[in-house]
Amino acid sequence: MHPAPSDTIPSDVSAGFKGGLLRNPNHPTTPSHQDPRARRGHVRNFCWAVLLVVVALTGCRSHENSTDTMATVNGKKILRADVEKYYRNQTAQAPQQPSAEEAASLRLAILKQLIDDEIMLQRAEKDGLLATEEEVNSKLNEVKAPYTQEQFQQRLKERSLTEDDLKREFRRNITIEKVINKEITSKITISDADISAYYNAHKAEFNLVEPRYHLAQIVVTTSPNPESGNVKNKALTEADARKKIQMIENRLDSGEDFATVAMNYSEDPSTAGNGGDMGFIPESAIKSDPTAREIISKLKAGQNSSVIPVVDPASRQVVGFRVIKLLAREPAGQRELSDPRVQQTIREQLRGRREQLLKSAYYEVVRSEAKVENYYAEQILKNAAK
Repeated sequence: MHPAPSDTIPSDVSAGFKGGLLRNPNHPTTPSHQDPRARRGHVRNFCWAVLLVVVALTGCRSHENSTDTMATVNGKKILRADVEKYYRNQTAQAPQQPSAEEAASLRLAILKQLIDDEIMLQRAEKDGLLATEEEVNSKLNEVKAPYTQEQFQQRLKERSLTEDDLKREFRRNITIEKVINKEITSKITISDADISAYYNAHKAEFNLVEPRYHLAQIVVTTSPNPESGNVKNKALTEADARKKIQMIENRLDSGEDFATVAMNYSEDPSTAGNGGDMGFIPESAIKSDPTAREIISKLKAGQNSSVIPVVDPASRQVVGFRVIKLLAREPAGQRELSDPRVQQTIREQLRGRREQLLKSAYYEVVRSEAKVENYYAEQILKNAAK
C-alpha cells in the first residue's frame, strides 16, 4: 500500500523486512536541521515496510452485491480478500492481538488509505502515468539485491507473500509517486529570496551551541540477525565478525571508497544504504562513548579510524566491530547564510513544507471529485446505534 502523502517514498532496501508503516496525510512535517544526506539515508528505507501495513477489514452493507466488498471508488471495488493478506502480515508477529475497538479503528484508517490509493491510481490511468513493467522490475531487483534467492523466497514465505504481491505493491507505489511528481513536486520552486527570508527570521537556529562531527561508519555484528543489512555477507559468529572487519579494514587501507565498502559490507540497516553516513553528531553524544570519542578526536577530516569494538554495556561482551570515518568537523558558533550547507538545509526544509501543504490540498481535491462508498464505515456507525 502506498504511503500517505506526508512523506516521500523511501527507496533504500537496507531497511530489510521490517515492520509496518501507516502515515497520516495531515500530520505536519517536523523541521530538521540535520545534514540532508543523513535525512535522505533515513528517508530511503522503502523496501518491505510499505507491504506490512494493511489490516483486515470486516463487515459491509448487507445490500451490497458482494459481502467481500468493503468500499467502492467510482464503482471500483476494494475487496476484503485483497486486504486480509496484509492483515495476517501485520499481525503475525504482534505480541498480542488488538482489542475490538483498536482493530476497528485501525481497519478504518487502512481502508481510508486504500481508498486514497485507488483514487490516485485512477487519476494516473487517466493521465497516462501508470508504472511500466520495466520500472516495476527495476524496483524488484533493487529489493532482491541484498539477498540470495533462497533467502528472498524465505522472507516472502514468512509473511505469506508472493513475488507477484510484491510487484503489485511496487506498481502501485511507483504509479502514485509519478502522479505526485507531476502534480506537486515538479511545480515547487524555492527562490534565493525565500532562503534569505527564512534565514533572517530563524538565524538563532543556525547558531551551534557545541561542536559537531559529520561521521560515517561500517558496522559488523557478531551474531546472526535477520534484520541486519547485507545478509549475503553476514557475519554469524565473533570469529566471522573479526575476519570480516579485518577484510574491510584492508580494503579501506588499499584505497577503496569508504561509502562503497559500507554499502557492500556494513550490517547496520539504518546507514549501510547511504554509504554509512550517520549525519552530524553533536559532541555531547560522542562523549557518551569514551572509546569512540578518543579515537574520533584524533582523526582529521577524511580519515578512517582503526577497528573499534562494540561492547554491550550490560554484559560487557563484544557484540560487534565498526570503523568510523570523520567526514567533517564543525566548531560551535553562528553559521552564516553564505554557507552552502545552510542554504541547502533551508532549501530542503522549505521544499518539504511546501510539498506537504500541496499534497494535503491535492488529496482533498481528488477525494472530493471521486464517488466513494465506504461500507465498512457505515457498518461501524450502524452497529454503534444498536
